[in-house]
Amino acid sequence: MGRLTTHVLDAAHGCPGSKIRVELYRVDGERLELVASALTNHDGRLDAPILQGDDYRSGVYQLHFHAGDYYRARGLNLASPAFLDVVVLRFGIDAAQEHYHVPLLISPYSYSTYRGS
Repeated sequence: MGRLTTHVLDAAHGCPGSKIRVELYRVDGERLELVASALTNHDGRLDAPILQGDDYRSGVYQLHFHAGDYYRARGLNLASPAFLDVVVLRFGIDAAQEHYHVPLLISPYSYSTYRGS
């Protein structure tokens, strides 16, 4: 059974990004369909795959990571508007592949990602 997982690491503080809201959208042309929403745990991971089972199918998706809210909750004084508020990653899934892992490394002024394992 296929699944999509993610986790967040906070490069600015050298720790997992905990309590970050993550939303998954399925992209259909110009329309976004919210598929799931969850908070990262103390280890910066979601407690379960954000996509799996019958919902796991080929297509274009977006993960939205609410990094600005996370840094504000940590007491950082971000500019208004924040340079990075919601980090949006758009990627494709080929359902023939059983597992996609999309991690995020963030700071208030940068991010990076890759397809993990």
